[in-house]
Amino acid sequence: MKRVPVLIISAIVFLLVLAACDTDEGRTEDLSLENIKIAFIHVGDTADIGYTYRQHRGTLDMMEYLGISNDQIMSFLNITPGDDVDTSISEAIEWGSDMIFGTSHAFGPYLLEAARNHPNVQFFHATGDLAVDANLPNFHNYFANISQARYLSGIAAGLRTETNIIGFVAAHPYAEVITGYTAFYLGALSVNPNVTMYVMYTNEWNDPRRERQAALALIERGADVLGQHVDSTATQVAAEENGIWSVGYNSDMRTVAPNAFLVSPMFDWSVYLTFAVRTFVDGGIVPVDFSGCLKDGMVLISATNPTTIAPGTDEAIADAKAKIEDGWNVFTGPIYGNDGSRILADGEIWNEPLSAPSWSFIIQGITVIE
Repeated sequence: MKRVPVLIISAIVFLLVLAACDTDEGRTEDLSLENIKIAFIHVGDTADIGYTYRQHRGTLDMMEYLGISNDQIMSFLNITPGDDVDTSISEAIEWGSDMIFGTSHAFGPYLLEAARNHPNVQFFHATGDLAVDANLPNFHNYFANISQARYLSGIAAGLRTETNIIGFVAAHPYAEVITGYTAFYLGALSVNPNVTMYVMYTNEWNDPRRERQAALALIERGADVLGQHVDSTATQVAAEENGIWSVGYNSDMRTVAPNAFLVSPMFDWSVYLTFAVRTFVDGGIVPVDFSGCLKDGMVLISATNPTTIAPGTDEAIADAKAKIEDGWNVFTGPIYGNDGSRILADGEIWNEPLSAPSWSFIIQGITVIE
């Protein structure tokens, strides 16, 4: 038998490896904005007029900014944590995804495991906190300091309330949610030192029935302004039907509550998506952990509703916005817990270590209804 030259064997091995990599570990051709494939895995539906709607709006804007076509995007909707996430990831990789974005906190472990198994695919997790410790070149967390916009929307609530009682419909007792409603209350407190706030959890991100029940229970306790960190418009509708006021989330919700709606804190996810996609295509390094803010436009508030806001609201919001954009932290002491303990001393600030919020203190003036 003749001996096959070593160089020929090496070449054959190289081609086999190359072919294997090309099946599910990313394409070998040069990436460009014209051929990149991007998948999005969402916990909800784009019709929710809330979180998933806003995420998808960011995708559409990113596509427009970068000239990316519909056939380069794959979207998975109403995906629940567990096998649904794994299946969606597998389908996205089989389709040829170069970048996969998961937009729910609960998707984190599934995205991380996939990133370990598919090193040539880039994975991005919104609201998560696993990327820094994982230290993988293809796994990233991203979020934005929505507390800044929450604080501004709280100003509208604090000026509007007549009972000095605000209600807040919250999804889960997670740090992200607690951070948000704390900032909302601090904004209200900044313009109304007599205001207090009740919070009720639905234990679901999107359950209109539970959201409505919580809203009605808060109204029974005297709340005449409702805020929310849930995904549907049920809280806004309940406020409209009961003749009180409301602050939305993720979109301008006045279409469903024209006589109740004041304003909404919102994300502009296109700021990050445009940056991440362009950077990756250009061969740059996308940060392992990324956080946007008011100043860079990744968080914002909707236009206020001129028929419902209290006099002076726009001016108070504008003043606070300028202060925040100049570097002031909405979590600046003194801040005390609802048990009287001191959380932040006078002038002390709370700096988040990662993009994902971690504040989990229930502060003085806030009562959680179990």
